[in-house]
Amino acid sequence: MDKKNALRAGTLAAGTTLMMLLMSSPALAVARDDGDDPGPGLSVAETLGIFVGIPIVLFLVIAGLVMVLDKSRKQETGHDVNVRAKA
Repeated sequence: MDKKNALRAGTLAAGTTLMMLLMSSPALAVARDDGDDPGPGLSVAETLGIFVGIPIVLFLVIAGLVMVLDKSRKQETGHDVNVRAKA
């Protein structure tokens, strides 16, 4: 991809992002709808736990399971033996 096409793609992506941000006005969130009954707010610790802690823990659990299951399969097959041909 040459510089001209890269510049066009970057400009298009930046322009699209800017327009999306401008069109989604946060002022619309101020007006309450009929029947709207929000619960109590979350503390900083609860927010970090939900949106940072839980995804990290899930990632580590999944990565750990993949590593453990991959190692156990390699040990069963025995295909990782080095064999050299005699010259």
